[in-house]
Amino acid sequence: MSDDIESANALIGQVVAVPESRQLDILEDLLLRRGAKVLRVPLVSILDAPDPVPIETWLRSFIATPPDYLIVLTGEGLRRLCGVAERGECLQEFVDSLGKVCKICRGPKPGRALKELDLKPDMLGKAPTTPGIIAALDDLDLNGKRVAVQLYGEEPNLLLIDYLQGRGAIVSTVAPYIYAPNSDEEKVVELINDLHEGRITMMTFTSQPQLIRLQEVARKAGIEERLQAGLARVSVAAVGPVVADQLRAAGVEVSVMPESLFFMKPMVTELVKLARASSAG
Repeated sequence: MSDDIESANALIGQVVAVPESRQLDILEDLLLRRGAKVLRVPLVSILDAPDPVPIETWLRSFIATPPDYLIVLTGEGLRRLCGVAERGECLQEFVDSLGKVCKICRGPKPGRALKELDLKPDMLGKAPTTPGIIAALDDLDLNGKRVAVQLYGEEPNLLLIDYLQGRGAIVSTVAPYIYAPNSDEEKVVELINDLHEGRITMMTFTSQPQLIRLQEVARKAGIEERLQAGLARVSVAAVGPVVADQLRAAGVEVSVMPESLFFMKPMVTELVKLARASSAG
């Protein structure tokens, strides 16, 4: 019997809050197929960077003189770069240049984006985090090497950039997208109240801006204690260690996280295991 069949009813009785815009339908379907009731709360949108000029300039430089290394932090970022390149009628030149560069991916998602271009990572981070990337770079001679870094959101990732510059690398960065609030505050307040009143049993987190948005609205509405208490009542699932570390730093207990593959389906699998363990207990 397949895992999907075995877990078809594993989440019956669970009400799962899903604060996600990107790939929301995929996650909702995974939960519904396992019997859960899903509360959709789109908190964050991913948008192209408002000013394309720096990205176009970076692409032209990358194509003209490919760097020694490219650090790809997110698959979303690589796809957005390809979008800008396509609109600038230089996509094939960009892909050709990518083939000449040593590509270092933070985790499997950037590797998937490369595969869409018939390319593959040359190196992976030792963990899908900035410290994991740094650990993978420790054995490389970076002095005088040109290292391009694809950033995510508006996060400058000073930890990584300072490390690279400290190793003597010549660093260029590009940030092809931003995170933007996507939900009105009344809906977010309603979610916080549902958490606090016990109308939700599980909640998933798949990106750092989600918690930031929740905290921002709770602070503005003066209901920070309700948010903290509500999150303490539910089983919280994190898609990977970066999100899990952020939640723990905010005092939120992370009930489940995938062990190795940090995607939505493994996260849902961990929720199924948790539900089975709870019912068996």
